Amino acid sequence: MSTDFRKTVLIAPIGEFEADILQAVDAMIKKAFDLSCRIEPLLDTIDFAWNAEREQFHSTAILARLAENTPAEVLKILALTKEDLFIPILTHVYGEAQLGGTSCIVSTFRLSGGISPTVQRGHYLERIAKESAHELGHTFDLRHCKDSQCLMHYCRGIGDVDGKSDQFCRYCQVMLEDHLKAIRS
Repeated sequence: MSTDFRKTVLIAPIGEFEADILQAVDAMIKKAFDLSCRIEPLLDTIDFAWNAEREQFHSTAILARLAENTPAEVLKILALTKEDLFIPILTHVYGEAQLGGTSCIVSTFRLSGGISPTVQRGHYLERIAKESAHELGHTFDLRHCKDSQCLMHYCRGIGDVDGKSDQFCRYCQVMLEDHLKAIRS
């Protein structure tokens, strides 16, 4: 067994993604979690999660499929999609995660709201990176945080995404470190 066994986050794009998006997510995971990443598609399609009535994809079904297909050497999976996601109680979600589980997903569909994703590229990449770290945080059993600056703060709209920092608050950082200690030992 190598020293990196089960300490890798798989960034699993669903469809084509520009290299700078994947690099921004990779850099954020390394910064926020100090874990190595590997970029590799895991699902070819998410058509199985399509809801014709809502004209959106049910993210919970995608999480289950990701978890079923988790490679043995992977600790967590962060899938990226350009499709619009939902859970039944909300009109849309930027992402979803299995709390304390293996998989999470982030959608870029609504993250360009109010900006040009090409002209204001850095801002767009920052939104994707922050939401990716947020959802990955849930897989380490982190809950939503009341601190509006914390990465784990619940975002009701794009202004909340922009308003939070790219770091965990002190409390969430301690909670994360407790989970990571067990992985590193």
